[in-house]
Amino acid sequence: MQRKTIIPDQTPAACGGAYSFTAYQSPIGKLTLAGDGRSLVGLWIEGQKYYRGTLPESAAERDGLPVFDAAKDWLNRYFAGEKPDASELPLNPAGGAFRQRVWRVLLSIPYGGVITYGRIAERIAAESGQGMSAQAVGGAVGHNPISVIIPCHRVVGSDGSLTGYAGGIAVKAKLLELEGADMGALFVPQKGTAL
Repeated sequence: MQRKTIIPDQTPAACGGAYSFTAYQSPIGKLTLAGDGRSLVGLWIEGQKYYRGTLPESAAERDGLPVFDAAKDWLNRYFAGEKPDASELPLNPAGGAFRQRVWRVLLSIPYGGVITYGRIAERIAAESGQGMSAQAVGGAVGHNPISVIIPCHRVVGSDGSLTGYAGGIAVKAKLLELEGADMGALFVPQKGTAL
């Protein structure tokens, strides 16, 4: 299948339509999918932090759009334990250049794998030649508007802690377990602001 790319900061008019959304019932709860007519622009877990944060209020509920059908098929396969690739879907998350760079790194994390915020910062610093902090990366990861498909749940603390997932730590753990991640070195922290 042809690889799709993240198209940064496109307007709905440039992408062929108005913003719309639909629902998908998943094993981790109700998900809201949003699209711009051609691309998936959002996927949020009901009640998560930044829920529908990049979706304009003018968005209309519409089901049956090709982009939603493709995303639902992808999610069906994912929750069935298959390993669909995000490149199968046209993704257009709204965010500046730095966030786009972080989200591209997230897309490179293998199914069932994990990476630390610090390692992402090191990769981006090596690519850009500029210093980068794990905290800045954490902010970009936390604002990922396409949860699950852009796999921000695969990012962990430097000590293996399951921190910083907008959908909640229990959901993060469930997604990693579904993917067969090695949970032996991972743990839920007892204290912290990212719980």
